[in-house]
Amino acid sequence: MTDLDLATTRRDITDALLTAFERRHEVLDAIVDAENREEAVSAIATLLDKSTLGAEAILGMSFYQLTKDERRKNLAELEDLNNALTFTLAERPASSGDTLELRVFSPTEDADIFTVRTEELKVAGDGSGTPAGEVSEEIAKGTERVENEDAVWLVGVEGDEKVGLVFGELTNGEVDVRIWIHPEHRKKGYGTACLRKSRSEMAALFPGVPMVVRAPSS
Repeated sequence: MTDLDLATTRRDITDALLTAFERRHEVLDAIVDAENREEAVSAIATLLDKSTLGAEAILGMSFYQLTKDERRKNLAELEDLNNALTFTLAERPASSGDTLELRVFSPTEDADIFTVRTEELKVAGDGSGTPAGEVSEEIAKGTERVENEDAVWLVGVEGDEKVGLVFGELTNGEVDVRIWIHPEHRKKGYGTACLRKSRSEMAALFPGVPMVVRAPSS
């Protein structure tokens, strides 16, 4: 997880908590009226216009966080994060990951987006940095590594749009995670969203193996 990802996630949560503090009576009513946790998270997210991540943090907070001292600490942290980051969640709404889906790469259906990636980067799909071969050969090699459980290739999808690719390659006892975002979908937060969504996928396929993440082209 990159420093940018950590800071973006923390700012999202801190901003949501501060809004919840200000509207705590409405938030409590929404929670009490909910049938279950999932409904409560959805109700909070809708009420405060926050991400699912922020709503989950609100639902899980402790009562001591409502004290004036804790609220002041949260406000100071949010100010620091806003100074450190050059974009807001409103400017890059995709970064929350709420609407992005990751699915397994299909050699036939997803050759188009892999072709765009290869034409831009001109390097192999295995993360070695060597010049790329024919697209069909690169896909075949990648598919073989995935079948051998030495790699995982994922496609980031927003609605009907393919917005990017996530590659996880097992190399020297580490998982080299690379994010590539389609040029038409950059600067919207998809790099951060893909990274957030892919962590569980990588952990499930490569349990206990450390991840080395390359900064996404978001």
